[in-house]
Amino acid sequence: MLLAIDVGNTNIKYGVFDGENLVASFRVSSRINRTADEYGSVLVGLLADRNIQKSDIDGVIISSVIPSLNYTICHMCEYFFNLTPLMIGPGVKTGLNIKADNPKEVGADIIVNSVSAFNKYGGPLVVIDFGTATTFDVISEKGELLGVVIAPGIKTSLEGLVSKTAQLPMIELYAPKSVIGKNTKDCMQAGVIFGFAGLVDNIVNKVKKELGLNDIRVVATGGLGEIISKEVKTTITVDRTLTLHGLRIIYALNKA
Repeated sequence: MLLAIDVGNTNIKYGVFDGENLVASFRVSSRINRTADEYGSVLVGLLADRNIQKSDIDGVIISSVIPSLNYTICHMCEYFFNLTPLMIGPGVKTGLNIKADNPKEVGADIIVNSVSAFNKYGGPLVVIDFGTATTFDVISEKGELLGVVIAPGIKTSLEGLVSKTAQLPMIELYAPKSVIGKNTKDCMQAGVIFGFAGLVDNIVNKVKKELGLNDIRVVATGGLGEIISKEVKTTITVDRTLTLHGLRIIYALNKA
């Protein structure tokens, strides 16, 4: 079985694959001050709950956007599973032609999502990741990563709003019934959800215009993708396991 690990700014996602089938997935918070033993003991417990033993894991691949956690997670894999993980980075085969000024600047999460989406849906397409940051990966019909748009994340924006104001509370994120709010919670929900829906439509329309396309497939991943997809004019396919499957594809490519 393959253990795929996606280290994000907010959460670490684990996926276990038996061949091409995702048989289990877990999510824990990303904390720099946790040790390899802490991460490992939690992961082994989660695996055991799904009747997966440490000995069942025969390969590990990691995508990380937190360099300071890389050693900890790699050490966990070596100590608990006796495996050296494949880390997404320079030298790893992805099959993706990156058209950036400096390809080394492109985040591992963007590469993995792009590989996964193009492999599953073809191109041209826009891949949106509603994570700590909101990213739009633009991929050509030939599988080239033409470029990326990076905007603040939805929760990141909300947390910034709450932390910088004295009277606005932290709220649950879902679409209110009306764009015109009658109370603080509805006002904030309308601004965040409908505001980001407008952001998505505007950026996708500008991408289509710049590429000279009448239409383009849009795929979204990340926790809030389903909420935003219901509030936009753009047709969006939500794929919450996009990143994990991208890691599986890249692992298979390098193993071969």
